[in-house]
Amino acid sequence: MKYLGLDLGTRSLGVAISDITKTIATTYKTIKFADSDYESAINELSTIIECEPIEKIVLGFPKNMNNTIGPRALTTLEFKELLEKRFDIEVVMQDERLSTKEASSYMIEADMSRKKRKQKIDSLAANIILQTYLDKKGME
Repeated sequence: MKYLGLDLGTRSLGVAISDITKTIATTYKTIKFADSDYESAINELSTIIECEPIEKIVLGFPKNMNNTIGPRALTTLEFKELLEKRFDIEVVMQDERLSTKEASSYMIEADMSRKKRKQKIDSLAANIILQTYLDKKGME
């Protein structure tokens, strides 16, 4: 069984997946959808879940820097509910503060063009979210 990592945006959903040992996260893809059309994102996600043995979903939780919950975090909690209704899979929240900035920094260091960074940023952020969760779980 594997874990799925998700980074939710307003028009994209970054997806990462773990290996079967649940120690290494790998970027999987970015799902694009119309502004706030989360249902279509979930429909595309169902195709992935049908193909991969997913045991748990790790969803990035965008808290504010002062640890409060703002509008994006509330939208993410609603998305979590949609996932739980649609799939019989545990969904856990992982603090994702600065994950997109970290992903962007990695790609800039790798001298990736702005166009390629834009295409890859969401799946790499999902990868960072999932890897953070896996590392934290491995220390327990």
